[in-house]
Formats: sequence, structure tokens, C-alpha cells
Amino acid sequence: MLKFYFNGSPNPTKVGLYLEETGLAFEPVKIDTRKGEQFTPEFLKINPNAKVPAIDDGGTIVFDSNAILLYLAEKTGKFLPAAAVRGETLSWLMFIATGLGPYSGQAVHFKHFSPKDQAYAHNRYQFEGHRHYKILDDHLAKHRYMVGDSYSIVDMDLWGWARMAAFVLGEDAPSKYPNVKRLVDEITARPAAARAIALKDKFTFKAEMDDEARGNMFKHMTTKVA
Repeated sequence: MLKFYFNGSPNPTKVGLYLEETGLAFEPVKIDTRKGEQFTPEFLKINPNAKVPAIDDGGTIVFDSNAILLYLAEKTGKFLPAAAVRGETLSWLMFIATGLGPYSGQAVHFKHFSPKDQAYAHNRYQFEGHRHYKILDDHLAKHRYMVGDSYSIVDMDLWGWARMAAFVLGEDAPSKYPNVKRLVDEITARPAAARAIALKDKFTFKAEMDDEARGNMFKHMTTKVA
């Protein structure tokens, strides 16, 4: 059975959505990153980058949420846009993988977790976050879905981070990007989305962002660079 290494953060949740949408049998394996479980030798064999999500599909190991979505969609043929729009599919998947996701993650870090004297970094990542959302919002003003005329892995990919827009960019972010909000709301209303979000509640994760958690989540705080 497919093993799904996860926690409740945006990138694993989008993979959880795909698994729930398709009904693929899977065994969820919690990785509590605040406890440092991503650094165990066992998990580093799965993902040497020490991040979730990752899957072990009968010995085929895939890590990075976008790689997993594409792998599963190509394997099952479900929620994969048509071959005629493959270029567009790959472009938007990479836009999210290299842009929306990383900038959102950094925006969250400097908005909520970094020392409060990091104004330059905070402003940079907020700017880039908004810039990426504007590109997505303009695209979705002309299209119901991200690629083609039906719901696909690209929409699931977007949903993972975009449902957290208020936390990433501020409470007014959803109203600033109504076309993104429209798609996020549509996906969130799906039963599979509710199951994907609730998956974490079947396990106990460390809730406190204490010194231990900060040391495990933000290694640069405790590691000197030569």
C-alpha cells in the first residue's frame, strides 16, 4: 500500500486532496516537523531534503508535492489535463512549485516567525506573494480552472497554498484576489477537501512553537554558516 508521509501544512494537504479525490488506498505516516521527525535516518532515506510530503509507492519513492501530484496523475490518468495542454500544465505546476509555494512560505516566515527587525525581508516576500497572486487572479478571471476546462492537479496544487492566503498575506488577501478565492472556495467545498484537511486530526502533532520547535523548523537559528 502507498505510504504517505505528511503533516497538516499546505504542501502535504494538496497531496492528501489528490489521494482523497481518487480514492487511492494509502497509509498515512505522520512526520511531526516541530519534533524534528523529518531528520530521523529512516525519513532521510525517503527524502534527503527532510521535508514533507513524500510517498513510497511500493518501493517507488517520490518527494516534493508537485512531483507527487504529477506522478500520481500520470500513473492513474485521473485529474491530468489533456496532452494537448501539457505545456501549459507543466508551466503552471512549475510556477506554483518555484514561485507561489516558496514565496508564500517565506512570506509566512517573515510575517509570523522571524525576529521583528526583518522589515526588508518581510516587505520583499509580501511583495512577491502579492505579485504571484495577481498573476493567478488575472488568469482565473478568464478561465474557470487553471488548465483546460476541468478540475485538475493544477487546481489542487494552487489550492494547497491559496486556501491559506489570509495567513500568508493578511486578512484582506482573499478579497483582493476574488478569482483565486472563487476557485479555492469551490475546491474547499468538495468532500475530498474536507477529508484531506481533517487527516491531520487523526494524529497528535506538537502544537507549541517553543524553542524545540523553532530549532527543528528553522535550523538556521541554531546552525552557524562558515
